[in-house]
Amino acid sequence: MNVMAKLGDNMIGESSLAPFFKVSNADEVGITAPENRKGDALRTWVRSLSGFQKEALVRSAKTGDTWRLVSDEGPFLNGHDAAPCPLAFLTTGMIAGYMNEILALAEIQGIEIRKLKLIQDNYYTMKGSMPKRTMVGGAEPVELSVEIDCDLADGALNSFLMNAVHASPLNGLMRGRLESLFKLGKNGTELPTAKVAELEGDLFPDPGNHFATARDLASDLALVEPVGMTPKKEVALGTAAAASSLADEQDRRLNPGAIAELRPDGIKDIRQMLYSPHGTSFRFLSSEDGRAPDANTLISAGIGFCFMTQFGRFVSMLKLNLPDYRIVQDTHFSLGGASGGTGKAGEADPIETHVYLETSESDATAQEMLDISEQTCFLHAFCRTDLKTKLKVVRI
Repeated sequence: MNVMAKLGDNMIGESSLAPFFKVSNADEVGITAPENRKGDALRTWVRSLSGFQKEALVRSAKTGDTWRLVSDEGPFLNGHDAAPCPLAFLTTGMIAGYMNEILALAEIQGIEIRKLKLIQDNYYTMKGSMPKRTMVGGAEPVELSVEIDCDLADGALNSFLMNAVHASPLNGLMRGRLESLFKLGKNGTELPTAKVAELEGDLFPDPGNHFATARDLASDLALVEPVGMTPKKEVALGTAAAASSLADEQDRRLNPGAIAELRPDGIKDIRQMLYSPHGTSFRFLSSEDGRAPDANTLISAGIGFCFMTQFGRFVSMLKLNLPDYRIVQDTHFSLGGASGGTGKAGEADPIETHVYLETSESDATAQEMLDISEQTCFLHAFCRTDLKTKLKVVRI
């Protein structure tokens, strides 16, 4: 394959559907939320469309809403760049969650915030050799800069912001070492897992082509749109070259980022950045009241999309047969410490993922596809690494 050739058809770009929409007929589609055991439980279906293009449906027990979202990859994975990359979703959901908790805690404590802007950087690593199966994805601490105008003294402001950060439901996935759990199906038959931890219980039914029956609830909001190339900045071990993410041997650092502000109508306006691999910036809208995808939905979709990308990457690098693959992923979060009134740090359970592979490869190869995808997934690494958020406060 010519390294510059785009992988697969641009199904997202050629579709008449809006890239993101609220699903009006979730019950008919057949997607249900998991049992809500912590405060919010989300079920995410993800299917491969073509190349690295993917579609997700996410249903939340807390909101009752189901969102349809799509993801693509840029030139660094020979993608069409028709939608945000997987890491963009976690970064966007994370910054939205931080803003939720800052605003909720300010309301609880009677603090007037006159201006607020959040700037976040996430960092991930990919090291090792794919042919030797030593390639591993990693996650590094998050950097959050808070630009704020309020009357709190410096010490009180720092404490206030750290409390808000810890209150975020995503805190539960960051602070702790959660080992993800999996079920594996190949061509309709359940297989035991090899290296990854196996989830108890039965393999869920395969969602198959139920995605195609989802209907959109019309919205006059542009929930996501490209806004040009991300401004360039130096990132240690950063990459920008086409197909750089498909190299056999890698030692690179990824840096997605986001800038979030509140619109007058209360919706969060989030500009997602891709500093390394250098790529397109997309503007997301996020809201907890159903007007736009909520923070937990964006986070859950991001984890599912990232994991799915690793299957696509592994089989394209090793020329394996995997014409179709899907997952059903359950994520469980506590309510926000401030936004949900618990007064506690955010908590989460290990991610539970059911994998459905359609392949002519052997059972052992199907098991290896799952093992390598988990091993190279940045966001499963994010869950199994104890990560802190480094906070910087800037008064404006």
